Amino acid sequence: METVLPPPVMSLDHILPEEPLLMMGAGPVPIPHKVAYANSIVINHLGETMNRVIEQVKDMGRYVFQTVSGHVLGVAGPGSAAMEMAICNLVAPGAKVLCVCNGLFSRRMAEMATRVGGNVVIMDVPNNETAEPAAVEEYLKNGSFDVLTIVQGETSNTVWNRNVGAISQLANSYGCLTIVDAVCTLSTMPLEMDLWKIDAVITGGQKGLSSIPGVSLVAFSDKAWERIEHRDYKIAHWCLDAVLSNQFWNLKSYHYTAPVSGILALHEALRLVCDETLPLRFQRHEVCSKALQRGIESMGLELLVPEYARLNSVLGVVIPAGISPDLVRSHMSKVHRVEVSGAFGQSMVRIGQMGEQSRAHNLFKTLHALGASLKHSGAKIDLPSGIAELEKGLSQELANTFA
Repeated sequence: METVLPPPVMSLDHILPEEPLLMMGAGPVPIPHKVAYANSIVINHLGETMNRVIEQVKDMGRYVFQTVSGHVLGVAGPGSAAMEMAICNLVAPGAKVLCVCNGLFSRRMAEMATRVGGNVVIMDVPNNETAEPAAVEEYLKNGSFDVLTIVQGETSNTVWNRNVGAISQLANSYGCLTIVDAVCTLSTMPLEMDLWKIDAVITGGQKGLSSIPGVSLVAFSDKAWERIEHRDYKIAHWCLDAVLSNQFWNLKSYHYTAPVSGILALHEALRLVCDETLPLRFQRHEVCSKALQRGIESMGLELLVPEYARLNSVLGVVIPAGISPDLVRSHMSKVHRVEVSGAFGQSMVRIGQMGEQSRAHNLFKTLHALGASLKHSGAKIDLPSGIAELEKGLSQELANTFA
């Protein structure tokens, strides 16, 4: 039997670029130094220090979710794991589920609900449109649904479901629990879990919160938790069982070895959100996004989504006919050291404006990189006008905001 020898492996120093890329895509996003430092620390996952950290993470999480619920839990996994935790704990086999779908991630929730045995009905929203409460109510009136799923910000196509609050309140009036994906919107745009009567909100660390990928949060309402506690069957997901997770997050007991470094990073990210305060954070994101939108349009480019249905946190920029979005993104990355996201087959690029992305110096560098790369690819655009409009928008809006 031959001995297996170790392969020749380069260190990260030989793999990573000398100059880090400015991450301006749909996530992950740049993280503050304090978050990165916290992620370098390892402590006992069951010690008293960890207990104090967990209590503060839950307190800060309640502020960011805008809830008084005692059922805020961390998830050792991406935002999709938090999504799956919410769905597998609230969708019983045979339960009737209305999935409001207008993009990739809303359809992911529908698939998860189907996999756990839910009787799924999909409500398709027209392309690049926001879900309307009246259309949702037509389904609720005739369906006797147990659960409704919806995405507040559809990262895949940059659509904002601006009526999430009204839709969740409607669902509540029909005795239907609501699960909301707020991965790219939490802390970047208003979300009122209690006021809007949402029963489960999920988010990832790597977007609006400006934390690391791989550690997420979910919050359940008291009504949702009552359903979880009184179910008469065991769910198939052991790691994602909210009852077991509650042992660690609320009873100071053992579930599995928690991702302590990631939780410490999440603590610092949440602390920075609380220090800034939600009203000022929402204001910063709105000011920066509107200025960038005007800058993009002044270059002669089109934004994919009409303004009333447009996210502040991720913008979809239509690439002119005959120009390859992949070549534009590659040139931005290699020449200008700025990375933006593609768009699942559509002829556009997606620019993130979440957390640390949403800073003036990042916007100027990104808009210049986009314009210069488009010109290099043969597009006819007016880069100086775009930069001038961005500067005008930032200076005027910031002056109005902080006058």
